[in-house]
Amino acid sequence: MVARARVVLSCAGPFRLYGHAVAAACAAAGVDYLDICGEPEFMERVEADLHEVAAKNGSLIVSACAFASVPADLGFLFHSRQWKPPSVPVSVEAYLSMKSSKRIAANVGTYESAVLGLASARQLQELRWSRPRPRPSIPGHPPPKGSLIDRENPLRMWATRLHNADTTVVNRTLSTVTKYPEGLPGIEESPEYTEHRKNFWSSIKPAHYGVKITSLKAVVWLLVAGFFINLLGKFSFGRTLLLKYAEFFTLGLFRKSGPTEDEVNSSSFEMWFVGRGFSDAAHASKHECKTDKEIITKVSGPDIGYITTMITLIQCVITLLSERNNLPKGVYTRQALFLDRPTFSGASKKMVYRLRFWRQSTFK
Repeated sequence: MVARARVVLSCAGPFRLYGHAVAAACAAAGVDYLDICGEPEFMERVEADLHEVAAKNGSLIVSACAFASVPADLGFLFHSRQWKPPSVPVSVEAYLSMKSSKRIAANVGTYESAVLGLASARQLQELRWSRPRPRPSIPGHPPPKGSLIDRENPLRMWATRLHNADTTVVNRTLSTVTKYPEGLPGIEESPEYTEHRKNFWSSIKPAHYGVKITSLKAVVWLLVAGFFINLLGKFSFGRTLLLKYAEFFTLGLFRKSGPTEDEVNSSSFEMWFVGRGFSDAAHASKHECKTDKEIITKVSGPDIGYITTMITLIQCVITLLSERNNLPKGVYTRQALFLDRPTFSGASKKMVYRLRFWRQSTFK
């Protein structure tokens, strides 16, 4: 069936249950594939299992073409390019804020993916150990882990660490850029695109990356839901309880009926990127030197689960169909493929995302 298509869009999760067979069929048939998956174990498993097959048959397999993780990708690249030479970033912390004039609600499918993801955490760790990636060269020392709950940040927001796909996808892309410093060449790339690709990716500076969710209410919710998931998610019976009573264990955030149309239309998000680094890269080699520069940027847009996700997926499809010869074969992150393409970046800025340079500070 997939052989009759030019591109297959996979939107049915949890992907660890339903997605692999679809991606494998596309790789075998030489058909391009996009999905809205935000499950790290699935994405990395597909890369390990299908990259060689897809590259051999001329297929391009791309996951996370949705809110997970386009705003993070787009925001990180936009932020990275604000560090003009000789300055360099060391760390970039993203702070996600979800807003609504009504109640914030989400479909239970996302929650199911999180619960099942905990059950396969060991398999994901084993997969990563078996496939070490190139590590980008980042100046200075890695940032400290910090406390569980943080308010000592430049935004003065309550925040706690969010373990989602964004960090995984951004780090996979930085690993790809480490291996291909000038970006991924396309199948039959035009000379104009070759020059554009090299100029774009050579301007990207790697950094340690992490994500936190903000607002005291969100912090409390994440801690409570995380407690139940970590307590019960390791056992089959516990996972059954978590999935059967999702609304109870998530304090009403995730429900089988999903959000209403009014709740979707009233929702929006902001993602702040706080970068710390050196005003001069030469200072990074001095071990006693502390970071002396901070840059803050922001990405914002509409409801994450329905409006942002669908617009983003459509943008990826349009870019893929209109610029296929400028894209490679194999399994890659969407950031390493689309975000340097004028078709995608131009549409993103006009249709859904607002990118802003917020402020820059240099201190001693």
